[in-house]
Amino acid sequence: MSAHPLLPSLSVVIPVCNEQEWIERSVGALIASAEAARWPVEVLVVDDGSTDGTPEKLARLHEEHGITVLTQPNGGRFEARRAGMAKASGDWLMLLDSRVIVDAGSLAFLREQLVEHPERAVWNGHIHVASERNPYAGFMSGLVAVGWRRYFADPKLTSFGIEEFDVYPKGTTFFCARRDLLEGAAAAFASLFDDVRLASDDTRMLRWIAERSRIFLAPQFSAIYHGRDSFQKFYAQSFFRGTTYVDSYLNSPGPARNALFCSLAVGVIGAGLAVKMPKTTASLGVAGSVAAAAVVKKCGATNAEARAVSTLLPVFAAGFGSGVFRGLYLALRARLRRR
Repeated sequence: MSAHPLLPSLSVVIPVCNEQEWIERSVGALIASAEAARWPVEVLVVDDGSTDGTPEKLARLHEEHGITVLTQPNGGRFEARRAGMAKASGDWLMLLDSRVIVDAGSLAFLREQLVEHPERAVWNGHIHVASERNPYAGFMSGLVAVGWRRYFADPKLTSFGIEEFDVYPKGTTFFCARRDLLEGAAAAFASLFDDVRLASDDTRMLRWIAERSRIFLAPQFSAIYHGRDSFQKFYAQSFFRGTTYVDSYLNSPGPARNALFCSLAVGVIGAGLAVKMPKTTASLGVAGSVAAAAVVKKCGATNAEARAVSTLLPVFAAGFGSGVFRGLYLALRARLRRR
């Protein structure tokens, strides 16, 4: 519990796997933001089977800042978070990813909100993607400018519930909620897949929460996300996101599931055209990339992000589409086994 009777106690859970380049920066920025807010927070980092220099970095962070370090065999982000939440003592829990750098004033803003408006029980971070010199991150930033344009067109304090769930920014990259809500979401979590490491560990939990409490957003509660920075990592991330997208939306009616079915149809038609008319298919692909760049630019993306979308869309489509088919296969296999 917090020593201050009006100050909520906060625990921050950070899952990490092979992020030796980022974990010190992430924890350091978090602690600096907490100190600026004059808010003592509990920090728990769960090492999810790292094989690089991450354990040594965590040992140093423990010595310097007194953070709690938990270690487990690789079980995926959901299991790492659940392990951290089980050890946390705060009345409020924050989930933070290891590539996220919390802005200096973010925790001061959050502290003020939790003290003055305790009924605002859930906060989703406003994420800035570091895309200036990283076209792979720029591509992802350009995509969300389209899907979540309602908020990014005019960022301000707002909230959304389950009815608007698909059209507002959301994710557990930088997320805070009252303990009972996050624990309830984790307890209710169920994936379409057998392997939880491939599951959509954030969308399913957030949907459960949004059915019970509005989720608040504000540009003052912000952080910077540093995305993958190589072609290989970008393709692997696209493939993984295609798989988790199936787990997120296959059995959830709405715009996101409609987009899933549309992408499947386009993929099947595109594959057929590529076999019969490869030159025409290539031309259509180029035209589609140019059109996509124009759309994201109109929705507020920067010129660099629009260029990244134009250049990388075919790569993303191939990886994401392959991941979708893997997700459908995994969901079908799990359903047949459970029957």
